[in-house]
Amino acid sequence: MSLKLQVIICSTRPGRVGPSVAKWFADFAAKHEEFDTTLVDLADFDLPVYDEPQHPRLQDYQHEHTKRWSASVAAADAYVFVTPEYNYCPPPSLINALNYVYNEWNYKPCGFVSYGGVSGGLRSVQVAKQLATTLKMMPMVEGVGIPMVASLLDDNKVFTSNSHIDSSATTMLTELKKWAVALKPMRG
Repeated sequence: MSLKLQVIICSTRPGRVGPSVAKWFADFAAKHEEFDTTLVDLADFDLPVYDEPQHPRLQDYQHEHTKRWSASVAAADAYVFVTPEYNYCPPPSLINALNYVYNEWNYKPCGFVSYGGVSGGLRSVQVAKQLATTLKMMPMVEGVGIPMVASLLDDNKVFTSNSHIDSSATTMLTELKKWAVALKPMRG
């Protein structure tokens, strides 16, 4: 049974470039052949600001959007969050999605592909890693930072990688696989 990796598009705003970057990474990960890779878009779940009456740890979900999100998160062995940086932080859509469920994230590794201006979204990742550890996820030290992402998009917003980004992606996927295998017994 192969490990399941979800590549999650974290920005939901109109005009976002996240889908282009995430598609590149999902295709790259599929070629790596360590995971069965699925592309997941937070925009498809239309999650409102957290609206469940019970704590997520109880998994007593009342709303259909939460049940769909829970099933999606539970289906994966590892995650890669493709995220921009908004005011030095992750987008609210990512923070909200992480907080929606709890047990479904536990004992799974996660990596980050961040993009933005000069910092490449790295400050956003540092904040997101704090939340990930509270959800009992293991964030990878290795990551993929994409500075000046606009310079790597063509006129149709199609992202083109380079050798430095590809090397980072390979390293992160290798580590993510090790952690996914190591943590799997804890979820059993």
